[in-house]
Amino acid sequence: MTDLLFRAVDIIDGTGAPRFRGDVLVERGRIARITDPGAVSDADQVVDAGPGAVLCPGFIDMHAHSDLHLLTEPGHFPKISQGVTTEVLGQDGLSYAPVDDTALAVVRRQIAGWNGNPADLDFSWRTVAEYLDRLDHGITPNAAYLVPQGTLRLLVVGAEQRAATPAEIQRMRELLAQGLSEGAVGMSSGLTYTPGMYADTSELAALCEVVADSGGFYAPHTRSYGAGALAAYAEMIGLARTTGCALHLTHATMNFGVNRGRAPEFLALVDAARAEGCDITLDTYPYLPGSTTLSALLPSWAMSGGPDAALARLEDPAARARITVDVDVRGSDGCHGVTVEWETIQISGVGNATLDEYVGKTVDQIAADRGIAPVEVFFDLLRRDQLATTILQHVGHEENVRAIMVHPGHMGGSDALLVGDRPHPRAWGTFPRYLGRYARDLGVLGLEECVHHLTGRPADRLRLRDRGLVRPGNAADLVVFDPATVADTATFDNPRQQARGIRHVLVNGEFAIENGAPTGHLAGRTLRRDAARKETV
Repeated sequence: MTDLLFRAVDIIDGTGAPRFRGDVLVERGRIARITDPGAVSDADQVVDAGPGAVLCPGFIDMHAHSDLHLLTEPGHFPKISQGVTTEVLGQDGLSYAPVDDTALAVVRRQIAGWNGNPADLDFSWRTVAEYLDRLDHGITPNAAYLVPQGTLRLLVVGAEQRAATPAEIQRMRELLAQGLSEGAVGMSSGLTYTPGMYADTSELAALCEVVADSGGFYAPHTRSYGAGALAAYAEMIGLARTTGCALHLTHATMNFGVNRGRAPEFLALVDAARAEGCDITLDTYPYLPGSTTLSALLPSWAMSGGPDAALARLEDPAARARITVDVDVRGSDGCHGVTVEWETIQISGVGNATLDEYVGKTVDQIAADRGIAPVEVFFDLLRRDQLATTILQHVGHEENVRAIMVHPGHMGGSDALLVGDRPHPRAWGTFPRYLGRYARDLGVLGLEECVHHLTGRPADRLRLRDRGLVRPGNAADLVVFDPATVADTATFDNPRQQARGIRHVLVNGEFAIENGAPTGHLAGRTLRRDAARKETV
């Protein structure tokens, strides 16, 4: 491994402190020295960062959906080109470990819209440890993993909508404890996704107790970001109070018309609990639309039993009539308790190539073109695409995004789906958008503060022993960027566009991006919680 010297560069160290100018020497994958400019005379490779450049820690994506992309595309250019050097996988309560053959088959189909479902990928792992071992065969960024609560429930209870028995809850606790002992950093939930949403508060509390004992954290996608958003957040905060579990509110937002301007009410709940001593943090993405699967809009009862049962209901006129009432009149729990506003639902990807013509159009537009009701388009796409359709949901509010972004517990999370014909641009632009639009252009965050939100603060949440700060002895996960030009270039019409201004990215001391271009070095590794020391290494 070649020693590197970054000479006379502005350093933002990840603590939130003011930048300072200096030299940074990297040796054997770690930061060896930070000195005044010119104090280090030589190195194997001297890097001139360029005028005005800033060196900072690598960015930590607290909400990544790269669980399969890291295996199929280990270069991981969409994220590494943003400066992301660590990602947290296993999000929203659904991922690929721990599983058995039956649960894996269901998960692969259910979240094909999130991660694809590659037929040629070897899915032979079954435990968390085996999945992490597979990642260690060669990836570009580092990766941490959350045990997915919905997958646990699928594995133990099945896909049916019912309460878990005491014996089933105990088995889920055992599997969770095993995953945490094998290196997972906590647990996630997707409480608007089946089957995780079928768990009541007491079941979640039983699992959070296990997470608390491990020193990990709970990262829930709550039961609502719409009509029931405040009650949903209150439920999760209540779990933190009663179990002592650290809580990380993932993609924390207040969406839909009912929540315009109401972010301060949400933050007041968080602040009150933090003042009581609850360990609560949150992450967001710096965009207004969300992204999910079209099938997520279905009411929970319609998904009971898994994908095949859901597809069978779509063939039943009585079930379709009941679904129509839920999505158009009553408000579907899958759509956060509000009626679906079809003009906000834009198709972003399909699994069936015969449906390509609909990508980029809203359900409303498709319905008008075809002369049918929007809900009939909904049914038609779900059936013909076997539930694999992905969507953008244009339901966010700028004032809420900005208010949450400045909270002292805030961190960055892309929530990026990397598959689909026209994915959300956050897959390519989240972190440069924070630095460019919200720090430099709008001044919502100072640059040093913004970097702290994206590096040191999430490293602390993950209990990373030696990452997230530019500090001697730490792993050399580093980004060099131009603060004058850094910007996201990905758009909703053309989302797969490399960001501007990210010059160099190092992972464990090796260039992943050099002079803006990928190197092909696979220097990343899994970051696993050490159960004894309760830190991540």
